[in-house]
Amino acid sequence: MSSQSLIAVRDDSLMKSSSPGPRSGGPTPRRSITPAQKLDHLAAYEDAILRNEGGAYLREQGIYSSQITEWRKLRDAGVLEGKKPGERIGRLSPEQAEIARLRREIEDSKRRLATTEVALEIMSKTHELLAELSKSSRDEPPHTKP
Repeated sequence: MSSQSLIAVRDDSLMKSSSPGPRSGGPTPRRSITPAQKLDHLAAYEDAILRNEGGAYLREQGIYSSQITEWRKLRDAGVLEGKKPGERIGRLSPEQAEIARLRREIEDSKRRLATTEVALEIMSKTHELLAELSKSSRDEPPHTKP
């Protein structure tokens, strides 16, 4: 009896692709975003929201919406202003969270007030126009059929 040995041949030619895998270069270090960059991202994101492109901005920058929410809280509490790169921010104190909530409420109230003022101005002009039309219709003689 003779024994045959099997020789395994590795053929990776079919497995190779033109693009490397997502981790081909090894693990990447965690990205760190400075407070100034966070403020810049917030401004750019809010600008993109006005153009209905908020989601696209988040995707292209690799940012999650939860990060934007957290950064807004920090910005509204005044925690991001004046921080140096690498300086620890930490959690909001209860007072800072209350200040941030009140600032958001004030901004919402200002927005609603501006909308209400515009609506009242339109209503006032409409009222004046209708009063003028009513007055001019009373001044005209009635139309009679010949």
